[in-house]
Amino acid sequence: MKKPESIEDFYINRAINSQPLVFNLLRYDDCLRMDPQPYRRRDFYKVSFMRGRTLLHYGDQSLEVNGDALAIFSPDVPYTVDMPDGPAIRQYFIFKGAYLAEYFRRNIRELPLFAPGAHPVYELDATQATAIAQLFERMAQEFKSDYAYKDDLIRNCIIDILHYAMRMEPVAKRHLQTDASVRITGVFNELLDRQFPIENLSQQFELKSPADFAAQLGVHVNSLNRALRTTTGKSTSGLIAERLVTEATILLKHSEWNVAEIGFSLGFEDPAHFSHFIKKHTGQAPSGFRSVGVPA
Repeated sequence: MKKPESIEDFYINRAINSQPLVFNLLRYDDCLRMDPQPYRRRDFYKVSFMRGRTLLHYGDQSLEVNGDALAIFSPDVPYTVDMPDGPAIRQYFIFKGAYLAEYFRRNIRELPLFAPGAHPVYELDATQATAIAQLFERMAQEFKSDYAYKDDLIRNCIIDILHYAMRMEPVAKRHLQTDASVRITGVFNELLDRQFPIENLSQQFELKSPADFAAQLGVHVNSLNRALRTTTGKSTSGLIAERLVTEATILLKHSEWNVAEIGFSLGFEDPAHFSHFIKKHTGQAPSGFRSVGVPA
């Protein structure tokens, strides 16, 4: 049986160079041909050229767009895109900040596009949509070429698109039909999901408390707790604990890391605290989940 292509392999196999994912240009149809994939955190910027009706949930906001638009996503803010009337993304490209680092005097995160509270969607009229389509087509041509300096040409197109957006006014209208509690819950779940799976010891669970999540969402911790209780019947700390127990159990059963390493990767600096946490929520010590031959 053919091994399913991972999201990392999908991007790297289609990348324009051999470096770990720094840039890629794709069409929506490419994603439709992929096998279902486990969720992975996004550590790249994404620019989508959209059409039709789109509902965009970005941070703690929801925006509705009809027609041609650019959506520019930062790796710092969670987002989801709903397309209620069918596929609404023509093309998109992704890149890591390092890909453009030498082209900006400052960190790319300091651009107004990625400032805290910035709206990510820019509606396009017919003339603007044509201009953006031409830039995407130019990137696509270079993407397929053997020209030694094609990265420079592609970077120029990316910079043109970013500057094009910065000259425009972003969409500021909210999609008021989305229930606030449901929206906040969805973004909370995505923030939680983004931290897993823990795949190496240099990766660590970072958002550990309700206050951490509330800060990322830009809401008061009490508002977050109310929203989650309304939609799930559970508290913020309870949902965090449930997910930690699930991930801890997986690592204890299937990884070769010792208990202290697993605890540290999940945010427990004291192994005794981790052991107490697991026993409190499962009724048994971490060693009880270890497979035969796996170090305790």
